[in-house]
Amino acid sequence: MSGWWNQLKASWYRSFSLLWIFIIALQWLSYTDPVWLQQTSDSVLLTLTVIAVIEILLPVPLLYRMLVEGCAILYIVFRTINHYGLYIPYPSAPAGERLDDLLNQMTPYLWFALSAWALMLLVSYAVTSKARILLFIGTNITALAALDSFTSEVLWQEVAWTVLAGLGWLVTRHLNSFQRHYPRSWRAMLNYPLKIVVNIVLVIALVIIAGVNVPSVRPTLTDPYTAWREWNGTGTTQNRSAAKAQTDSSGTGSKGTASGYSLDDSNLGGGFAFDYSPVMSITTDTRIYMRGETRSVYSGKGWSDNIQSRRGGLDSAEVGEELENDYASKVPTKELKYSVRMLSNNRYPVLFGAYSISRIESIEGGSEAEGISWRSRDVEALVGKDLVIQGKSGTYPKSYELTSQLPVVPVQELSAKTFFQLYDGKDVPETYLQLPGSFPDRVRNLAAEVTAGANTPYEKILLLQQYLRETFPYTNQPDLSRKKSKDFVESFLFEIKEGYCDYYSTALVTMARSLDIPARWVKGYAPGEQAQLPDNVAMQVGRTTNSNYTITNADAHSWAEVYFGDYGWLPIEATPGFSAPMETENTADDQPQPSESPEQSAVNEEQTDPAGDATDTGMFSPWIVAAAAAVIAGWGSYLLWSRRVSLRFLLQRLRYGRPLSPAERIVAETERWVAMMRRKGCGREGNETLRESVNRWSGERPAAAGSLAALLDGFEKAKYSPEIIEDKDWQAVYTETLRLRTILRRK
Repeated sequence: MSGWWNQLKASWYRSFSLLWIFIIALQWLSYTDPVWLQQTSDSVLLTLTVIAVIEILLPVPLLYRMLVEGCAILYIVFRTINHYGLYIPYPSAPAGERLDDLLNQMTPYLWFALSAWALMLLVSYAVTSKARILLFIGTNITALAALDSFTSEVLWQEVAWTVLAGLGWLVTRHLNSFQRHYPRSWRAMLNYPLKIVVNIVLVIALVIIAGVNVPSVRPTLTDPYTAWREWNGTGTTQNRSAAKAQTDSSGTGSKGTASGYSLDDSNLGGGFAFDYSPVMSITTDTRIYMRGETRSVYSGKGWSDNIQSRRGGLDSAEVGEELENDYASKVPTKELKYSVRMLSNNRYPVLFGAYSISRIESIEGGSEAEGISWRSRDVEALVGKDLVIQGKSGTYPKSYELTSQLPVVPVQELSAKTFFQLYDGKDVPETYLQLPGSFPDRVRNLAAEVTAGANTPYEKILLLQQYLRETFPYTNQPDLSRKKSKDFVESFLFEIKEGYCDYYSTALVTMARSLDIPARWVKGYAPGEQAQLPDNVAMQVGRTTNSNYTITNADAHSWAEVYFGDYGWLPIEATPGFSAPMETENTADDQPQPSESPEQSAVNEEQTDPAGDATDTGMFSPWIVAAAAAVIAGWGSYLLWSRRVSLRFLLQRLRYGRPLSPAERIVAETERWVAMMRRKGCGREGNETLRESVNRWSGERPAAAGSLAALLDGFEKAKYSPEIIEDKDWQAVYTETLRLRTILRRK
């Protein structure tokens, strides 16, 4: 056993190297987890773990270790496919057929496990010098950073862990080199292990916390890849959305889900990563929400409009002709003409435009287009699969021009209108008031409670908007571990209590419906970014600047529209950090938006992601900051403890107004070691002198007799001798006190 322990101590550097390699491998497993089958990830993870443990703890020649590791891998893969029910033996089948079936099931996973085994051993034996370690770590960081930058994956935490492992690897390699070249100094250094470890941890913690808190700076020049992608009009966009984030079997957001326009909204929730690849460019003199499709049927999990619920009302949309709106506003409108140029090759089911589109001016610069339908009830220009543009079949227009009629809302007048005045005689389809039979009562009660102080529908909607914006923080990675309710809205309001646009907009629509106020759910894009003007000009809502706005997949958004009778459908923005542009008769200062000031709305409107610019997924991970703070606090405590003697004398200096002499320090130190003896059970009698006590203690603790005698001599010399006491005498007493403490601890 002692031989195994000695060998383990002698190979400490290889053990730590395997640990750092294992940590780096885990980061790549984290990246591949959404792509690989779960059984593949499990078999590779178990393989890496078992190989690392065997390599560290099994003191046998390499050939024997590899034999043991090979058997372990076979067992791991066998247990994995059994656990997931991939192999079910048939007792009646011949043994040969059963074995052949087993091998067929194991082979795909064996290749992954064997590859992981080979890579781990290769790296552990090949990456030994400082230069190779730096090259290996740099390659991994570069690869992860490239994937983070040019794909929808958010790999900041993986990069941070790789940096941490690299720093640890370099430290252990330096210590190993120091041990080999300076063995005597190494043995002396081992007498202070805590000091060494604390210094190492402190330096690494400071590096990590500095990296976490460094401010993000926009690049002066666009990187070549992004410039080429924008020029080419292509990107890595995915047809996923902030309006739809898939969840995995554990109920957490799928890490591979990226922002974008969703085609399926039946199962809302989860988390997503921001994808900043461009979608379209808008030329307009007013900031607008680019409206896509509407949804009306809430299922408890999402919006499940089927063909029956959306049938009817489809007419052919001809270029240049007026488009009807079944629920057009009776208030004055502002006409807005704008052009759209698509920057991606994706196909969408609708033409995106501001509410409400009144005319299609042109498609790809011409007036000939077939296959575009108009649904007047929902104000949607649907693009069919049989699209023909200028006599040529296509999938989606590369560019188009639209005209929209923006209602100019008399807010003060609307605020005073009662339910009867708004909805009496209005034929509002029941679908806009639909709620499932299982809709939770506590959501209804909450809506009634929040709006109890309002008398009119518009006032109630404003109170709901204010409550949602001010109560629940925005995040693109909500903590779904809190979710218990099966209803999406109930779980958001009472359990998860954080989310993104889908959560806020769906909650507002359903809460409004519970108050008998017609509402519908809308998805599309927020206004995007106007890069051609200074920020103080670009962020002014409604400013007529006639400029281009670039919309990316990160601007994918959902919001609510509420029906107010003759005033029509109005957009209501419940998501914090967003502000839907709306033309009103009032000035911005008079507009009764209780959720935030108009200036704040303008600034927030520019930010399509409240946390995206500075704090992307994981950018300020609380556990990293807390861990670094704990390390610094621990280091500060250690410094105070190690300097406690100096601090004690500093306090005494402040007390007496002068520094203590060496003799006074020896007397003060004597009080300390006498108190230490008392704590160890060696008390003093009331009539004993110190010499008598020391003589008695020496008999009770023979091992400490030498130190006690030396300390007694030092005390008597400082107290009674006419000789001058120097600093070296005080240092000798202090050193002897430490030796006495060590002896007493052994007992």
